[in-house]
Amino acid sequence: MASSVPQKKEYTGKSEWYAVHTYSGYEEAVARYLRQRVESLSMENKIFDVIVPTEKKIKVKSGRRTTIEEKIYPGYVLVRMILSDDSWYVVRNTPRVTGFVGADNTHPTPLSEEEVNGLLNRMGHDENKFNIDFAVGDLVKIIDGPFKEYDGKVSEVDEARGRVKVMVPVFGRDTAIELDSLQVKKV
Repeated sequence: MASSVPQKKEYTGKSEWYAVHTYSGYEEAVARYLRQRVESLSMENKIFDVIVPTEKKIKVKSGRRTTIEEKIYPGYVLVRMILSDDSWYVVRNTPRVTGFVGADNTHPTPLSEEEVNGLLNRMGHDENKFNIDFAVGDLVKIIDGPFKEYDGKVSEVDEARGRVKVMVPVFGRDTAIELDSLQVKKV
């Protein structure tokens, strides 16, 4: 004869990382709301970390190199917590949270240690190091700046500054133009 008593959820009692789905564009707000709720509901002993996974990217805008923070997983916030009925309830009922990532909203699936470590390393990695994939003699197309759409040949590479010198035909002769490495791409 089957028992009609509901099964109690199994909790491990150790802190694990969980991915929480949010409305897109509200990740920072959800993290802020959740931190406030943890403090006001005295859940510091069950919910430990709330982070929005971001990484630094270098973009060229109007010929200037700028560093921006870009979300790695838009629409997600990571929470390190001990899963219990009350901690689940606090996270799940935070404004603009749509649910946990997992088989269903009542049984969230913790992230693996490898996933979390990889993500945290990616977040801590400083993108200000220049990765220049050009060599002298490479044919390139200029994709930004006053010489946009011109083709040229790399004549010099300055990895320390992230710059390349490109020989571009102007008025029938090759002219050296120094550009940011992000302003050119290989042909």
